[in-house]
Amino acid sequence: YDYNIRGGKMTDVRLIMGSASDVEIAKKATSIFRKFDISYEVSIISAHRALNVLEDTMGKDDCDVYIAIAGMAAHLPGVMAAMTTKPVIGVPVGGANTGGLDALLSMVQMPKGVPVATVAINAGDNAGLLAIQILALKDEGLKNKLRAYKKEMLEKVIADDKNLEEI
Repeated sequence: YDYNIRGGKMTDVRLIMGSASDVEIAKKATSIFRKFDISYEVSIISAHRALNVLEDTMGKDDCDVYIAIAGMAAHLPGVMAAMTTKPVIGVPVGGANTGGLDALLSMVQMPKGVPVATVAINAGDNAGLLAIQILALKDEGLKNKLRAYKKEMLEKVIADDKNLEEI
Protein backbone atom coordinates (compact mmCIF):
# COMPACT_ATOMS: atom_id res chain seq x y z
CA TYR A 1 0.00 0.00 0.00
CA ASP A 2 1.29 3.45 -0.93
CA TYR A 3 0.03 6.58 0.84
CA ASN A 4 2.29 9.08 -0.88
CA ILE A 5 0.94 12.57 -0.29
CA ARG A 6 4.16 14.09 -1.57
CA GLY A 7 3.32 13.50 -5.23
CA GLY A 8 6.25 11.39 -6.37
CA LYS A 9 8.79 12.67 -3.87
CA MET A 10 10.61 10.19 -1.65
CA THR A 11 8.31 8.45 0.82
CA ASP A 12 8.83 9.45 4.45
CA VAL A 13 8.41 5.99 6.01
CA ARG A 14 8.42 2.46 4.65
CA LEU A 15 6.70 -0.01 6.98
CA ILE A 16 7.37 -3.70 6.37
CA MET A 17 5.57 -6.51 8.19
CA GLY A 18 6.77 -10.08 8.37
CA SER A 19 3.28 -11.48 7.83
CA ALA A 20 -0.38 -10.55 7.40
CA SER A 21 -1.00 -11.31 11.07
CA ASP A 22 0.87 -8.07 11.89
CA VAL A 23 -1.62 -5.77 10.13
CA GLU A 24 -3.40 -4.56 13.29
CA ILE A 25 -0.09 -3.39 14.75
CA ALA A 26 0.77 -1.64 11.47
CA LYS A 27 -2.57 0.19 11.55
CA LYS A 28 -1.52 1.82 14.84
CA ALA A 29 1.43 3.42 13.03
CA THR A 30 -0.41 4.35 9.85
CA SER A 31 -3.19 6.11 11.76
CA ILE A 32 -0.50 8.28 13.40
CA PHE A 33 1.07 8.93 9.98
CA ARG A 34 -2.23 10.13 8.54
CA LYS A 35 -2.77 12.44 11.54
CA PHE A 36 0.63 14.06 10.87
CA ASP A 37 0.40 13.97 7.02
CA ILE A 38 3.34 11.58 6.73
CA SER A 39 3.73 9.72 3.44
CA TYR A 40 4.25 5.99 3.85
CA GLU A 41 4.31 2.66 2.09
CA VAL A 42 3.30 -0.63 3.66
CA SER A 43 4.37 -4.11 2.55
CA ILE A 44 4.34 -7.68 3.78
CA ILE A 45 7.76 -9.23 3.18
CA SER A 46 9.10 -12.15 5.17
CA ALA A 47 12.86 -12.03 5.76
CA HIS A 48 12.82 -15.84 5.86
CA ARG A 49 10.47 -16.64 2.97
CA ALA A 50 11.10 -13.74 0.57
CA LEU A 51 14.65 -12.52 1.13
CA ASN A 52 15.13 -11.61 -2.53
CA VAL A 53 12.00 -9.40 -2.43
CA LEU A 54 13.31 -7.73 0.73
CA GLU A 55 16.69 -7.13 -0.95
CA ASP A 56 14.98 -5.55 -3.96
CA THR A 57 12.80 -3.36 -1.75
CA MET A 58 15.68 -2.20 0.45
CA GLY A 59 17.80 -1.59 -2.66
CA LYS A 60 15.38 1.14 -3.77
CA ASP A 61 16.51 3.26 -0.79
CA ASP A 62 13.42 5.43 -1.33
CA CYS A 63 12.40 6.49 2.18
CA ASP A 64 13.83 8.31 5.18
CA VAL A 65 12.92 5.86 7.97
CA TYR A 66 12.02 2.16 8.05
CA ILE A 67 9.69 0.37 10.46
CA ALA A 68 9.86 -3.42 10.70
CA ILE A 69 7.11 -5.37 12.47
CA ALA A 70 7.94 -8.99 13.26
CA GLY A 71 7.24 -11.74 15.74
CA MET A 72 8.84 -14.97 16.93
CA ALA A 73 12.49 -15.08 15.80
CA ALA A 74 11.93 -11.56 14.38
CA HIS A 75 14.92 -11.34 12.07
CA LEU A 76 13.23 -8.83 9.75
CA PRO A 77 14.41 -5.60 11.45
CA GLY A 78 17.99 -6.82 11.81
CA VAL A 79 18.19 -7.95 8.20
CA MET A 80 16.77 -4.60 7.10
CA ALA A 81 19.26 -2.72 9.29
CA ALA A 82 22.10 -4.69 7.68
CA MET A 83 20.92 -3.49 4.26
CA THR A 84 20.65 0.26 4.94
CA THR A 85 22.31 3.24 6.59
CA LYS A 86 18.91 4.73 7.46
CA PRO A 87 17.12 4.31 10.81
CA VAL A 88 15.23 1.05 11.32
CA ILE A 89 12.61 0.90 14.06
CA GLY A 90 11.65 -2.59 15.21
CA VAL A 91 8.24 -3.49 16.61
CA PRO A 92 8.21 -6.88 18.34
CA VAL A 93 4.95 -8.79 18.04
CA GLY A 94 3.43 -10.56 21.02
CA GLY A 95 2.99 -14.27 20.49
CA ALA A 96 1.21 -17.12 22.19
CA ASN A 97 4.32 -18.93 23.42
CA THR A 98 6.45 -16.17 24.96
CA GLY A 99 4.23 -13.10 24.83
CA GLY A 100 6.63 -11.46 22.38
CA LEU A 101 9.75 -11.68 24.54
CA ASP A 102 11.52 -13.74 21.88
CA ALA A 103 10.84 -11.05 19.27
CA LEU A 104 11.82 -8.27 21.68
CA LEU A 105 15.11 -9.91 22.60
CA SER A 106 16.00 -10.60 18.97
CA MET A 107 15.64 -6.88 18.23
CA VAL A 108 17.46 -5.43 21.23
CA GLN A 109 20.35 -7.91 21.09
CA MET A 110 21.69 -6.77 17.73
CA PRO A 111 25.43 -7.04 17.09
CA LYS A 112 27.66 -3.98 17.08
CA GLY A 113 27.29 -1.93 13.92
CA VAL A 114 23.74 -3.06 13.09
CA PRO A 115 21.45 -0.98 15.33
CA VAL A 116 17.69 -1.42 15.49
CA ALA A 117 15.72 1.13 17.52
CA THR A 118 13.11 -0.98 19.29
CA VAL A 119 9.79 0.01 20.84
CA ALA A 120 7.55 -1.99 23.19
CA ILE A 121 5.80 -5.20 22.18
CA ASN A 122 2.90 -4.46 19.79
CA ALA A 123 3.62 -0.69 20.02
CA GLY A 124 2.99 0.31 16.42
CA ASP A 125 1.82 3.71 17.61
CA ASN A 126 5.12 4.46 19.35
CA ALA A 127 7.03 3.24 16.30
CA GLY A 128 5.06 5.71 14.21
CA LEU A 129 5.74 8.53 16.65
CA LEU A 130 9.45 7.70 16.81
CA ALA A 131 9.63 7.78 13.01
CA ILE A 132 7.92 11.18 13.05
CA GLN A 133 10.35 12.48 15.67
CA ILE A 134 13.25 11.41 13.45
CA LEU A 135 11.68 13.16 10.45
CA ALA A 136 11.03 16.28 12.57
CA LEU A 137 14.74 16.75 13.20
CA LYS A 138 14.88 18.65 9.90
CA ASP A 139 11.26 19.78 9.56
CA GLU A 140 10.13 22.67 11.77
CA GLY A 141 6.48 22.31 10.73
CA LEU A 142 6.45 18.67 11.75
CA LYS A 143 8.20 19.57 15.01
CA ASN A 144 5.39 22.04 15.75
CA LYS A 145 2.77 19.36 15.05
CA LEU A 146 4.54 17.07 17.53
CA ARG A 147 4.54 19.83 20.15
CA ALA A 148 0.79 20.30 19.64
CA TYR A 149 0.22 16.54 19.89
CA LYS A 150 2.14 16.36 23.17
CA LYS A 151 0.20 19.36 24.48
CA GLU A 152 -3.07 17.52 23.69
CA MET A 153 -1.82 14.52 25.67
CA LEU A 154 -0.93 16.78 28.61
CA GLU A 155 -4.34 18.45 28.52
CA LYS A 156 -6.03 15.05 28.55
CA VAL A 157 -4.07 13.96 31.64
CA ILE A 158 -4.96 17.22 33.40
CA ALA A 159 -8.64 16.79 32.49
CA ASP A 160 -8.59 13.15 33.65
CA ASP A 161 -7.07 14.25 36.96
CA LYS A 162 -9.64 17.02 37.37
CA ASN A 163 -12.48 14.56 36.72
CA LEU A 164 -11.09 11.94 39.08
CA GLU A 165 -13.63 10.92 41.65
CA GLU A 166 -12.89 9.41 45.01
CA ILE A 167 -11.60 5.88 44.66
